[in-house]
Amino acid sequence: MKKRIAILGSTGSIGTQALEVVEEFPDRFEVEVLTANNNADLLISQAIKYVPNTVVIGDKSRYDSVSGALSSYPVKVFAGHDAACQVVEMDSVDIVLTAIVGYKGLLPTINAIKAGKNIALANKETLVIAGELVTKMIAENNVSIYPVDSEHSAIFQCLAGEQNNAIEKIILTASGGPFRTKDISYLQNVTREEALDHPNWDMGDKITIDSASMMNKGLEVIEAKWLFDVKPDQIQVIIHPQSVIHSIVQFNDGSMKAQMGIPDMKLPIQYALSYPERYKSGFRRFNFADYPNLSFEEPDLKKFRNLALSFQALLKGGNMPCIMNAANEVAVEEFLAGNISFLQMPDIIEETMIKAKYISNPVYSDYVSTDTEARMLANEIMKK
Repeated sequence: MKKRIAILGSTGSIGTQALEVVEEFPDRFEVEVLTANNNADLLISQAIKYVPNTVVIGDKSRYDSVSGALSSYPVKVFAGHDAACQVVEMDSVDIVLTAIVGYKGLLPTINAIKAGKNIALANKETLVIAGELVTKMIAENNVSIYPVDSEHSAIFQCLAGEQNNAIEKIILTASGGPFRTKDISYLQNVTREEALDHPNWDMGDKITIDSASMMNKGLEVIEAKWLFDVKPDQIQVIIHPQSVIHSIVQFNDGSMKAQMGIPDMKLPIQYALSYPERYKSGFRRFNFADYPNLSFEEPDLKKFRNLALSFQALLKGGNMPCIMNAANEVAVEEFLAGNISFLQMPDIIEETMIKAKYISNPVYSDYVSTDTEARMLANEIMKK
């Protein structure tokens, strides 16, 4: 039987590549649900090509255009974030790929878990914001979460068959982004375009800026803690500019396993959707001759303060990662809009983390109120 997939965020980088995976295996996968925030034109094209049961356009003002364009197709059309949170509960969905960026991905993921759906997780913020709550719900509802981030997919693959071997350390690799070789004075005046010019990966704007500031790696550190049940001091970040080794697991006996491959998200997407099987694909293969040198270096935490702030948030626990994430989303949006400089982003995040109300044992409603408060504080700090 085909695995029926709901793709939340189908018009983004992960979503479009997921559809390429579906197209590669038409006898294995079937698109059941597609959602998009505001890219109505691409959502319409995807719906016509894949004819899912249901589509959701987040921007309600675009409902009529989507509905009209699909009126002759057997596709149900809904609009609004609430609809995206509800369609994941459909009985006809087997697995939910959460590729929505940011805080908006939390509630639909929670609803999918409550409905007993397995999760292919590309929305790292879900575990950053509410890792303790989400992992508890995963266990209570007897569902599985399969990581889509290339680093966490690498760790997941390295742990296969190692159930009886204790993890000593998880080593997350990072490309270092476009500013790896620049000094901190250079970062004072970097432009939006420079920050969006990633050397290895093709991603959406928000994730690309997070990569340039190394906040993306910080979010992945927190995500790894919850995915693999490790302590903060068991997680290490190392700069690996070639992005060939996607991450490494070191075991108690000192042995290490690394997962390697070309910098391409289709493999981790495919593995999350097909697990526990591996399907033979026609995707481009790795050639060692193309990468004669693999190098590694320590991250500069003074230059990339967001990575240090992420470790601080993880150690503090409670709602602190939620505070940090909300402030970062505000800061990135304002940087992309040209309202603040690159180096102002960690300043805003740090001050928000200091001023926002700390809750040591938050419940879901606390995460909601924390996100609202932290965004308000971050905006106030920015305007000073």
